[in-house]
This record gives sequence, C-alpha cells and structure tokens, in this order.
Amino acid sequence: MAESMKGLRRTHRCTEISNGNIGQQVTVMGWVQKRRNLGSLIFVDLRDRSGLLQIVFDENDIGAAGFEKAGTLRSEFVIAVVGGVEKRSGATNPNLKTGDIEIRATELRILSEAQTPPFPVEDGINTKDELRLKYRYLDLRRPELQKNILMRSKACQVVRDFLSQEGFLEIETPMLTKSTPEGARDYLVPSRVHPGNFYALPQSPQLFKQLLMCSGFDRYFQLARCFRDEDLRADRQPEFTQIDMELSFVDVDDVIDVNERLLAKLFREVIGVEVPLPIPRMTWAEAMNRYGSDKPDTRFGMELVDVSEEVKGCGFGVFTGALEAGGTVRGINAKGQGAMPRKKIDALVDFAKGYGAKGLAYLAVQEDGSLKSSFAKFMTEDQLKALVEKMEGRPGDLLLFAADKTKLVWDVLGGLRLELAKQLGLLDKNVYKFLWITEFPQFEYSEEENRYVAMHHPFTMPMEEDLPLLETDPGKVRAKAYDITLNGTEIGGGSVRIFQEDVQERMFEALGFTKEAAYERFGFLLNAFQYGVPPHAGLAYGLDRLVMLMAKMDSIRDVIAFPKVKDASCLMTDAPNVVDEKQLDELALHIVEQEN
Repeated sequence: MAESMKGLRRTHRCTEISNGNIGQQVTVMGWVQKRRNLGSLIFVDLRDRSGLLQIVFDENDIGAAGFEKAGTLRSEFVIAVVGGVEKRSGATNPNLKTGDIEIRATELRILSEAQTPPFPVEDGINTKDELRLKYRYLDLRRPELQKNILMRSKACQVVRDFLSQEGFLEIETPMLTKSTPEGARDYLVPSRVHPGNFYALPQSPQLFKQLLMCSGFDRYFQLARCFRDEDLRADRQPEFTQIDMELSFVDVDDVIDVNERLLAKLFREVIGVEVPLPIPRMTWAEAMNRYGSDKPDTRFGMELVDVSEEVKGCGFGVFTGALEAGGTVRGINAKGQGAMPRKKIDALVDFAKGYGAKGLAYLAVQEDGSLKSSFAKFMTEDQLKALVEKMEGRPGDLLLFAADKTKLVWDVLGGLRLELAKQLGLLDKNVYKFLWITEFPQFEYSEEENRYVAMHHPFTMPMEEDLPLLETDPGKVRAKAYDITLNGTEIGGGSVRIFQEDVQERMFEALGFTKEAAYERFGFLLNAFQYGVPPHAGLAYGLDRLVMLMAKMDSIRDVIAFPKVKDASCLMTDAPNVVDEKQLDELALHIVEQEN
C-alpha cells in the first residue's frame, strides 16, 4: 500500500551524503535498485539521479512493523527513508561514491510500488533497443543515460553563461513559419483558420536570426528546436536542438575566435578536457585531397595520395581509363597490413563497391621487400617502384588504390580509411581532435534539378576575390563558409552572410531563381535588407552530436531524453498516429489512401 510523504522532506540526494555527515540524521528518497535479506538484517541499494546509497534495516532500530515492511521491498519501489549516517559495518565498495558509508534506517515509507520491469534497470544490459525505447521512462533511470542527460543539461548551462558574458542575447524565434523548400523536406502544419494553407516547422532559425541582425540586436543566440523530414541515421533525428548564433559587424576570424573560446570552456567545465587553441584550420580542397572527406577524422593518418602521374603511362587499363576520362588515381597506405588475408582484402573491395566503386586495386609490400599485387603484371618494375615510393610504402605495408571520377575516388578512399581505422582500433574516444574546414565550394551541381544549388544556403557570402566568377564559372566560386568538426563528425557550421542587395541578386541568378521567384520565397528578408543591414555572420552547432561525442556514445539517441527510431516514430507514445475525423474536418483535410 502506497503511503504519503506526510510532511517528510528530503534532506539529501543519495551521493550528497559523505563521511562528513556521519552521526547526522538524514532523509533520502528514491528507487530500490536491489534488496538483500540476510535474516536479521535487510540491505537495500537506494538509487536516485545522483547514484547509489546503501540502506540497512535492523529490527532493533526500525521496529518489527518497519522491518516487516522492508522485507516486502522489490526493485523499482519508490521509498522514503529516515535514518542515521554511519561508517559501513561491512566491506566498503571503492566503486561507489558512497561506498564507505550507509544509512541505518529508523523509518521507512513506501511511496509507490512497482511491477517487475521488462528489463533490469542497470548499465550493461543486453536489451533490444526497441524494448528500451518502448519503456524509455525505465531506460532513463539507468545511471549511464542519467549521466548523459545531466551532461547535456550542464553543457546547455555553460553555453548560456558563456554567450551571455560575451554580449549575446537569448531570443526565441517562431516555431510556426513559412515553408521555403530549399534543402531538406519540411514538416507541415495545417492551419484551421486559413483552410488549405500550411505552416512549416523550422529547419533552422536562419532567416529570423538574420532579421534580428537587421533589427540591431547585434549578437543573438538560442538553443533552438529544429525539424527536418529526412531519413534518420545514428547522428540524425527528425527533431533536434541547435546551439544557434548570429553576430553583426564581424568576419570569419571573429566568429571562429568566439567559438573556439566557447568550445574550450565547454570541454573544460563539462568533461575536464583542455582544448588546445587555436584549433587547426584546413580548406575544403585540402581536406578532400588529403582525407577524401569534408569532415576528416584526424586522430590517425592514412592520408590519400594522388598517384595519377606515377601510373599515367602504365599498362593497367583501370588506371589509364580513369585518367583518360578526366578522373584520378589515388591510394592509401595501411601501415603494417601487408600480410592481410585475401579474404579480408576482398571484403574491403566489397566495401568500396558499396560507395559506387567498380573495384579496388591493391599492392602488398612483403617483409622481404617483394611485391604482391592485383595489377603488378601490367606495370614495369620501375613503375611499381615509383608507385611504392610515392605511397611511402615500407615492408609490411598494404597499399590500396581507387581509380574513377575524382569525387567518387574521394568518397571511396575517405570511407575506406575510416573502415580500416575501425578494424585496426585507431579510433580512440578519449582523444578529441577538432578541425575547422573553410572555403567550401559556393555551389554544387544537382543532376536531378539540372542546376547549381547552394552547398550551404543561398545567403552565404562568396569569397570576395571569387565574385567575378559568379556568372562565368560558378563551379569555382568559394564560399566564406566554415564547419567545425570533431573526430570525423561535423558538429557545427556557418558562414558570413550576403548583406549587399546586388550580390544577393547575382547569387539568386546563379541558382536559377528569377527576382520574382526569389521574392516569393524570401521576400520578407529581402525587403528588410532595403532598410540598412549590417555585415553579419553566424554558426550553429548540433547540440545532440556534440554531447554524444563528449559522452563517448555512438548514437545521439543516448543523449536525448525521448528520441525517435529510424522511421521517425516514437515507440513509447505510438506517434505519429491517426486523428479524429472531427479534427480533420476542422482543418479542411481529407486523407486519401495510397495504393501500393
């Protein structure tokens, strides 16, 4: 039978009690983690969000009725305990913060009973994700997840404190806004009072934060909820949180400076890690050429090497064919892997094919210096020697090559170096390698739309020296855009914004928008720009990804209280779900069943 608190007040959380409280009377409340009945004594591990505390029930202290009640306790019962803090009478537990003390109970109240949970509420459980997410409220009681959510909360607090001290104002932007379908798909919200019209949930506060700069607020930030109707991955959810900011009267270096200091403070205060400043910078072109990725993991080497010159005149058709088609031949050196079994090499070939490669060429440098290769018979001894020398091959190394269009070669080898790093245990989660990527291409060509599209968004400022290329060679225009990456994950990105009307019009023209089409989509921003707009720039972090890396987790689901699964549904609440016909009628909506 559940009891009320009857005026009881908690004096401490479990791990707030220490040796300094020995001899004091305390009141603690929480969940029963485990009960051990030794006949004359009953031991209970009490759990709250701070950790575990041992409670001792002795009939001599709590009386016969209280001792009998303690004997009925089961896992996940919610209880209140009054008692004295003592040094542990038995063995201490060095793994617990409270491992050398215990509470000798004088009063027990059962505040709530519990059914047997569908899985143990403890770390290290081997429970299917689907079950954990269906009972997320139980999953969230586990110490590991509680620690992650507490870390997230602390990170948010540090961000708010730092940005406030730097003169940023926290301003909320609308959640119901206009759909601007340039990027990911919007989540649409029907309007009851405007039948047939829809709001869109924001993919980001981009336009509004630029308007705030037009409004003279100078420095803005927000922990913004954002929504994108796109396919999910381990580091992606349909709704997520951005640390969003915008600054006036700044350029690239100003944004990078304030964010480097923010990251240093965040990592120091939340997880005790010192971030060396300044954070290294690398242009997009250099990152692609060296790592095959615009978010390279620099915790290990295995960099890409362009060997197009070395194989130019060889007799291997795969190499020469790629070069004749305007592509490249590049390789990576898997140090010390020259003796890799053929079966494993074949698996790497299949991995490369998953990226669209036709295959993968390999050359193993044997311990005696001899070469074992899939293409040696097509090349002279001098050509092979030059190739190995270019790759800095040494006895015991495995050289892997891809030949195709440059972008595909980047993708294949960029993915392959990460796969090898995983297999070889080179990805140390205790190492934090930050890197700024700068000077992104302004545009990328969309075969689907048969036009150039903005790599970031249409309001990104081109590099001033590239402005003449907007009309003549847009593919070569570089953007004043920057991403901050950590251990091969993009954790944030931003850019300097276009603030001159003539440059913005040229940008829209390069994207294939007429002036009328641009005003139809972004008219409210373009109109605001006619009334005096300061130079401005901004950046947004994915808070979920950032905390995931700080917590050394593999999925952002482990740092979000109530995440969705791959099809964007919630297993706990069964969302999304059907609604009443009456609600649809009010919104002037009719559901049409689609035929499979």
